[in-house]
This record gives sequence, C-alpha cells and structure tokens, in this order.
Amino acid sequence: MTTYAFYQTPFGLLKTGIANETLIHISLVSQQDEKNQPTCLSDEAYAQLQAYFAGKRTDFSLPYELTGTPFQKQVWAQIARIPYGQTVTYKDIAQAIGKPRALQATGQAVGANPLAILIPCHRVIGSNGSLTGYAWGLEMKQALLKLEQGCAE
Repeated sequence: MTTYAFYQTPFGLLKTGIANETLIHISLVSQQDEKNQPTCLSDEAYAQLQAYFAGKRTDFSLPYELTGTPFQKQVWAQIARIPYGQTVTYKDIAQAIGKPRALQATGQAVGANPLAILIPCHRVIGSNGSLTGYAWGLEMKQALLKLEQGCAE
C-alpha cells in the first residue's frame, strides 16, 4: 500500500509517496489529490528537500525504490551520478549507458523519473546547452540549476 503526504515548499505543493518504508514518488501538484498520510520517512524527505531548496544540502540520504523498465532504471541510475551543480546532455546519458543512438528513448526515460530532484533530472540539458523539457516546467528547471550554482532567485 502506498501512502501519500503533502507539504508546502517554495516551489508549490510537494507530494511524496511511500511504500514498504521506501520513497517511491516525489512530484509537485496543484492540489491535494489523495488522503494526506505523513510518515516519519515522508517528513524526513520533506526536511531534506527543504534544506536542498534553502541551499544547505547537496545530496540526499533517503531509502528509495525506482519502478520502471530496465532501460529507464539504467537512465535513472546514470542521472543519479550527476554531481550537484553540474549538467550533462541527453546524449551524454545515452552514451554512458551504452545506447548512443537511443536519444529519444533516453529523453522519455528522463521525463518519466518518479523521484525528481532526488534523481536530479533537472541536470540533464540539450546538446546545445539549452534547457529542454522538464516535468515541472522550464522555470522550475532553471530555478533549480541556479540554486545549485549558488545564485539567488
């Protein structure tokens, strides 16, 4: 059974999903769409995310589980290796997992990331350096990258 909890952040309403004492979902939502059932783990995830948003945390120490295809999991594992404050391209990701021609599939896997910020898909950019699609919008992606560069919003 998955329980959901909702928390206010500087970027909007955060929704976390917990199953089997692991984090399985992080998203921003416009309104509460499930029963609010905070747990110790969802509270800890919120605390760590708040510290990240405040520029006081650069990594996370939370138990999580990713559900997806083997290809998606390869992409997400590679994204998880991107250091704080750095960016890589979709092409870099595809090459790193040994699938250099799978650019479109790589982009789709990046977009399907169920643990945004924790698995930092906002650090993936276009080959020409442009900020390409982000599930939470390009303004949010730009804000997160600026945060990681030490720039005030």
